[in-house]
Amino acid sequence: MKKTLATLLLIALTLPVALTQERVYRCGNEYTNNATRGKARGCKLIEGGYVTVLQGNRPATAPAPGPTLAAAGPSSAPRVSSSDQKARDSDARAILEAELRKAEARHAELIREYNDGTPEHNALDLRNPQRYAERTAELKAGLSRSESDIAGIKRELARQPAASASAN
Repeated sequence: MKKTLATLLLIALTLPVALTQERVYRCGNEYTNNATRGKARGCKLIEGGYVTVLQGNRPATAPAPGPTLAAAGPSSAPRVSSSDQKARDSDARAILEAELRKAEARHAELIREYNDGTPEHNALDLRNPQRYAERTAELKAGLSRSESDIAGIKRELARQPAASASAN
């Protein structure tokens, strides 16, 4: 008796919720409860279970086609006097040249340590020959990275305007 009473009570409580659910149509990734619109677009009726769809914020529409910031050119960019620009170019070149000197010094140190593929053994290497092989491989990889760093800095220097006061 208690089971049937509980069952009847449960049915009585959920019946209004079940009756209020409208028919929902799925049109691709879009859902609608408008039957005429759903049928007109060839949407499929979803049966069984409840469907809850929360409407999110729509993404902002794309700006109207026209000049972009990059295409707008110098007219939209702040004006810099030619002397300021020359000073900036000179500073950038000086920084790149300093970086090149540092990279070349690191590269020379790596060459000295690598010693044509036979770096000097240290105490740890004598105890563990595998460590020596790993250290040699690391030095070789470091040399390769160092060479590519130097080449990159040289490429960047080549892109810079020629220095008017200093020459290499």
